[in-house]
Amino acid sequence: CLRRIESPRPTSVRTRGPATMATVNAVVERGCSMLVHFDRAASSSEIREALESGGPEAKAEAMKKAIAILLSGEQMPQIFITIVRFVLPSDDKYVQKLLLLYMEIIEKTDSSGKLLPEMILICQNLRNNLQHPNEFLRGATLRFLCRITEAEILEPLIPSIVACLEHRHSFVRRNAVLCIDRIYQMPGGDMLLQDAPETIERFLAGGESDLSTRRNAFLMLYNNDQDRAVSFLLQNVEQVANWGDILQNVVLDLIRKVCRTDPSQKGKYIKIILMLLSTNNTSVIYECANTLVALSSAPTAIKAAANCYCQLLVSQSDNNVKLIVLDRLAELQRNHRYVMQEMVMDILRAVNSPNSDIRRKALDIVLDLVTARNIDEVVGALKKEIAKSQTDAGEKAGEYRQMLVQAVHACAIKFPETAGAVVHLLMDFLGDTNAAAAFDVAMFIREIAQTNASLREGIVRRLLDQFYSVRSSRVCGTCLWIIGEYSLSGTQVEEAFAVLKESLGSTPFFKKASAERVDPEEEESDGKSAAESPLREQKNAARPAVLADGTYATQTAAADVAALESGVGSLAGSLPNLRALVLGGDFFLGSVTATTLTKLALRYLSVASEPSAARRLQAETMLYIVCMLRLGKSSTLSTPIDEDSADRLSLCLKTLAAPSADPAAAEVWLRGCRDAFAGLISDKSRQAAEDAAATETAPEAQADDLIDFYHLKSRKGLSQVEIEDAVATDLARATGFAEAAASEKNRRLERVLQLTGFSDPVYAEAYVTVHQYDIVMDVTVVNRSKEVQQNLCLELATMGDLKLVERPQNYTLDVGETKHVRANIKVSSTETGVIFGNVVYETAGSDRNVVVLNDIHIDIMDYINPASCHDTAFRAMWAEFEWENKVAVNTTITDVRAFLDHVVASTNMRCLTSRSALDGECNYLAANLYAKSVFGEDALVNVSVEKQPADGKLGGYIRIRSKTQGIALSLGDKITLKQKSAE
Repeated sequence: CLRRIESPRPTSVRTRGPATMATVNAVVERGCSMLVHFDRAASSSEIREALESGGPEAKAEAMKKAIAILLSGEQMPQIFITIVRFVLPSDDKYVQKLLLLYMEIIEKTDSSGKLLPEMILICQNLRNNLQHPNEFLRGATLRFLCRITEAEILEPLIPSIVACLEHRHSFVRRNAVLCIDRIYQMPGGDMLLQDAPETIERFLAGGESDLSTRRNAFLMLYNNDQDRAVSFLLQNVEQVANWGDILQNVVLDLIRKVCRTDPSQKGKYIKIILMLLSTNNTSVIYECANTLVALSSAPTAIKAAANCYCQLLVSQSDNNVKLIVLDRLAELQRNHRYVMQEMVMDILRAVNSPNSDIRRKALDIVLDLVTARNIDEVVGALKKEIAKSQTDAGEKAGEYRQMLVQAVHACAIKFPETAGAVVHLLMDFLGDTNAAAAFDVAMFIREIAQTNASLREGIVRRLLDQFYSVRSSRVCGTCLWIIGEYSLSGTQVEEAFAVLKESLGSTPFFKKASAERVDPEEEESDGKSAAESPLREQKNAARPAVLADGTYATQTAAADVAALESGVGSLAGSLPNLRALVLGGDFFLGSVTATTLTKLALRYLSVASEPSAARRLQAETMLYIVCMLRLGKSSTLSTPIDEDSADRLSLCLKTLAAPSADPAAAEVWLRGCRDAFAGLISDKSRQAAEDAAATETAPEAQADDLIDFYHLKSRKGLSQVEIEDAVATDLARATGFAEAAASEKNRRLERVLQLTGFSDPVYAEAYVTVHQYDIVMDVTVVNRSKEVQQNLCLELATMGDLKLVERPQNYTLDVGETKHVRANIKVSSTETGVIFGNVVYETAGSDRNVVVLNDIHIDIMDYINPASCHDTAFRAMWAEFEWENKVAVNTTITDVRAFLDHVVASTNMRCLTSRSALDGECNYLAANLYAKSVFGEDALVNVSVEKQPADGKLGGYIRIRSKTQGIALSLGDKITLKQKSAE
């Protein structure tokens, strides 16, 4: 039962015809590298006439039209000869460029795959272009040849392509290197250019001065002959620091690739990385830091990488760069916590950014790294930021202040001794205009008052001083609870009662005049004068009523009630805070006020020095409660009192009427609430400790594993980083972390999916990796037949919010040969999707063979991670989100707690309801679950279930709310499926 809580807006979608789209897709997927929009019709005769008799501009326009028509799916073979006759001889460079684009998209082979005879004319023109004196035409032709896959066209052009490496212009040399690289990577390309790596190595050693050309040449060696690339790097290792940034980034890629295949070579390359760290280019510094983290776990290397990230965090102005760097720092914080604890203050400098996401992420990292050694510095910096936020009038100032308050709260929970330094500063924000920030301050003060007995007296005294400035109902309620629970002595009770009495104002809250005879004429004149006088209008808010005995009675509300209801802001703002909120119809706060007054009166009865003073306070408390009850039951306010608040007020009145009648009830009033809150705090602390223990569980180690000692390590020819890295590697083996990494690889192997059978001519299996917005499929294809399979292609299609990024290229597989094919798929939302497709290939005996692949179901659980949030934030999101999916409970499980555990395990969510609230035997249960997707989407679930007394089965509903439709639907389907298969 999926519904949208707000009515959706109508949308209109205009689509193209399926036949047209199929034709266009077929043309585009044929191997073309361009997409041009064209909606103007043009006939072939018009194009032919412009090509035959027009000038360079007319020919260029005609070529554009011809290219656009071919890309739209139409065939125009009749203009090919015209182009050969009138466009090939043209000297205009722009026309020649368009000619290359035309030759790129036309069909060059027949149905059997053989080269068309007329392509010989094109080959001659391409050879002339490669020998043309104009460098632009040479470079454009070389770039065109990078996209040609027909060996018959490329083979006669090889000498001219290699000769372009010696051209005087760098544009030609750069594109010549690219062309050689692409030709060598083609199937059979090593036969066309057998000595390509040697040629490029000689070219690099010849002193090429252009940076882009050198980068392309080194990248060619990196892709095709790794040993030559390594040899060239080691021969020129002293000059690496002077190479350009784009070439240095390729060097870092090579180092990562080499060290991944042979970890024993890390020592010689770490020196190069440390050398590149001193460059001034930010992209090189960032890649150096990434490479250091990937290669070494030595503390010196991790610290150097963290310093680089912190330097980028401060120096870069782009918010996206800062977010990426903070993600890297978060990874270091998870894996190298002890090293990162020294970088806390550097990371905290990121809060100077005005972006809320950067501030929140930086504070999250810092709070996780806070220790007893740096807590004072962190709290001092947070106090300065809070003081600065007081003068900030920006629209995000309140949100930032709330984040700072939450950060200080977390620090005070971890290290209670720091609470005294910040609690009085934060209490100034109880009257903040941002109600959320003020409420966070109140919750922080409540927890500190419970956990720090030495601070209670100062907190209560300061709270009473600040109470008049509180104008938020939620903040007032929390402050009243603190005052009622921790005003323990007689003096504190008297001060608290005086403050609440002044905040409530005088009694009664409205006045009811006595019955009197009224002359109708006087009544009319009174009405006129009331209309003319604003003060009279405020005092006479209700019209006279006729009583049963025929007399007139007038119910006159106090001026403050009329002011609130008529919107007179000056009078409403001048009222005491509690009086204004209660007269505004907030009877829940009235019940909280009555509860606080009742606690104060009951406590004062036991601690007062004079019984008469205690009875006087008791009587005044009962008077205020009765006045609030009468206000709620009267017709003075437009909002009557709710039944729950009326019952609570009546209970308070009943308790005060006979305080000694039930000592057990009095004990509940005076100690039960505080004990319940203490239990809640202990539950939170225990849950946090268990989570920390679960994340920091060390793997087991064998008793006879290798143990290495740092001071006994040979230091000959080794740098500090190399020594630390060797020790860290040996230590990982000795303590079992290496085995843990190996077991993680074994668990990854469990995610391999078999796509075809062992008896199929093509065996295929895939390893699917879900990484945020990307799904990467590494497909291994094996030729199990006894024939060579040509043009083998992996054809994939998707269902759901999945989109194939690019079509995998064709391959030729020899008998028994294995090929690895990678396919990238984009994910746009958290929704269950399906990937399906075929493997298509050709053999000597048949043109097309198809092997159908098994479907791959992308589970929503791959996108969802357990998360935690405060109850207040959960309620706020529950009220805000507009999509709800209501799933009826239908399961064979008969225990409510077991059903909740099953739902939590099935949905990969975290239960926010405390364990103490779920303990015990009961036939009904209500709990809140929360999770966050990798896309930043929040998933809220409320489980309400009860055991039916008739048949013992469970009944109820599971309600799912989210901001988007996909996650609500997918989670509902998952829960429906899992609860049926509970057994």
